[in-house]
Amino acid sequence: MTLDELIAYCAAKPGAEETYPWGEAELVCKVGGKAFAFIGLTENSVGLKCGADAEEAGEWRDRYPDDIAVSGYIGRYGWNTLRIKGAVPDDELLELVDLSYESIVSKLPKRKRPMV
Repeated sequence: MTLDELIAYCAAKPGAEETYPWGEAELVCKVGGKAFAFIGLTENSVGLKCGADAEEAGEWRDRYPDDIAVSGYIGRYGWNTLRIKGAVPDDELLELVDLSYESIVSKLPKRKRPMV
């Protein structure tokens, strides 16, 4: 999967918006004002919520230790950073994008949830 394909996939989610809060090097995809993907445009990486907590997200790190790491600052909340074009198959990467998006949407107040 290319970086452009990943961005297009995230942007196509209902209610998704693209933001650049820290400059042009990182794209943050949000829904209802909350981030669901941190896309490192220069590092070819993506930060995603991969579980309810660090332990659950750790299962993904155990499966792909060379390509998935704990996200800085927010890893204890179940966020991992994945290397794009690494060992993680495209279908599993998209599954993790979906999981992250759905996790964030489920915690939004109903008035902020996108209409599907």
